Amino acid sequence: MEPSVMTLYLPSAPISAGSPVTQYLDLSQVASLMNRRFYRQGINWAVAGIKILNQTGYLGAVVVSKLPNTWVMSNAWEKSFRTWQKMNREALSEAESVRPKFLDFKVYADPTHHAAGYAANLLPSALGGVFAPGEWEASKIYIPDTTTPGTVDTRELVATGPNFPGAGASGYNAVSLIEGYAASRGLPYPEDPNAPADADSASGVAPQNWMAALFNEGNTQDSAVLDDMIGENNQAPYPFEGDGTNTDTQYPGGANQGSGLQIHDVENITATTLGGTTRLKGGNFPCGLIRFDMTNSGSTSNLIIQVDLVPGNHRGYLCEPMTEM
Repeated sequence: MEPSVMTLYLPSAPISAGSPVTQYLDLSQVASLMNRRFYRQGINWAVAGIKILNQTGYLGAVVVSKLPNTWVMSNAWEKSFRTWQKMNREALSEAESVRPKFLDFKVYADPTHHAAGYAANLLPSALGGVFAPGEWEASKIYIPDTTTPGTVDTRELVATGPNFPGAGASGYNAVSLIEGYAASRGLPYPEDPNAPADADSASGVAPQNWMAALFNEGNTQDSAVLDDMIGENNQAPYPFEGDGTNTDTQYPGGANQGSGLQIHDVENITATTLGGTTRLKGGNFPCGLIRFDMTNSGSTSNLIIQVDLVPGNHRGYLCEPMTEM
């Protein structure tokens, strides 16, 4: 294992009473700064635990969220990554010499993260002060504008939420990994199995004393059984587009179903919190992206967020590429 910093010490922005604060942490960015070593964002990071240090009167909840731990997020990230790679390969096919050394697929966690930009990310601190950021640029895709030949529309990428978030009000030029993935897939047929109309041609109902009569050879229950097979449990146990009720995509984390990030842990900081220390559970964090939502009802505070990572064989840390999530 390579020597690597295992404890990240991150001061929050000032949090005033009645003014909720949302901040984002990119573990790959922070690990790159603290180790002076390039870590790609496309890593599923293992975190041993998170500790919140409160010394100035913060009272309220701290909510920690992350990219969803679902096959939808995994497949959406990989398909978006492969599409971005193909775009780059085609553009570089005759100009490979201009390929930047630190080319990396970087996305925002959600529309709020995109609106704030990477410049608002939490940065690590040491005894001598907060680290200065290096270059950490969002990936872009360039979509040909069919209405104006020869021009392209530039878009950045958010992992969760809708396409083009806030486009009408704030001009956020972003597309969603999950919504893009959902829109690129074929629709399932609403019913499975798709029973033929003449599968149940008999009539009658099942007996009331079903335990005694279930296998009574003097009776026939085939009609009722087939009615059940045809009419119930023949659609997926989750809403999806094209099921006769929904017309828009219904992928978790997208625009219409469980929109946004997945809640990882929630804790309340109270006046009786021992030592001003609140612990939140560890886990895995896809792309190393973590969102902190803090709502203070006490005095203006600066929390300290401490993240403990796990030693491992990926350049000193326990994590795996997003392609293996």
